[in-house]
Amino acid sequence: MQAAETTVDPSEVAKFEAMAAEWWDPAGKFKPLHMLNPCRLDYITRQIAAEFDRDLSLEAPFKGLRLLDIGCGGGLLSEPMARLGAEVVGADAAERNIPVARIHAEQSGLTIDYRHTTAEALAAAGERFDVVLNMEVVEHVADPLAYLTACRELLKPGGLHLCSTINRNPKAFVMTILGAEYVMRWLPKGTHEYQKFITPDELCGLLERAGLKVLDRSGFVFNPLTWDWSISSRDLSVNYVTAARKPA
Repeated sequence: MQAAETTVDPSEVAKFEAMAAEWWDPAGKFKPLHMLNPCRLDYITRQIAAEFDRDLSLEAPFKGLRLLDIGCGGGLLSEPMARLGAEVVGADAAERNIPVARIHAEQSGLTIDYRHTTAEALAAAGERFDVVLNMEVVEHVADPLAYLTACRELLKPGGLHLCSTINRNPKAFVMTILGAEYVMRWLPKGTHEYQKFITPDELCGLLERAGLKVLDRSGFVFNPLTWDWSISSRDLSVNYVTAARKPA
């Protein structure tokens, strides 16, 4: 199947391969993700629990759920999902990320199926999941609609798709590119391309065209005074996340 070539952008993959060894350094190039991760996990776990009627107070609330973390990087989301009991497949188009993720999972005593592959290849192989995590990936692909369509194919009927990305507006440009890449130097210059950012209305439209029903959209909001992140139902001006379901 040649469809993978329509969404994987080699130049984007190269950026993250160059940073692969730093995934688990909270003060390194992925510092913004380490800071954001508790907020992301709060949203992810609550959405999954609500959709599949799971009790988060239990020891392994996601037991029996098969979950794909597409664009898994070093495993910052895959590992918590495995700890919560999910059967986790972590996939990334950047080959160098996979050994980093595997080694860290082994050191953490976790069993996670990490693969150097793409959404399209997994879909073509007939892989299906209850949940697809698609976090901070869609702004890096060459064809967002084709990519999201592959993600929908990867879901079982009634499956849940969680997708986060960056809005496209002057505020997002200032905070994500000027702030994070040039001023704070949290990320290498050129990590993000403004023209690839996607507004919430655009993303919801793409999700619907891909065959998914949008259930929720919320913002991840950074407070520079308290130096932390929170979830907002109103402020989607920079970072935001969507929850969508594949019709049963």
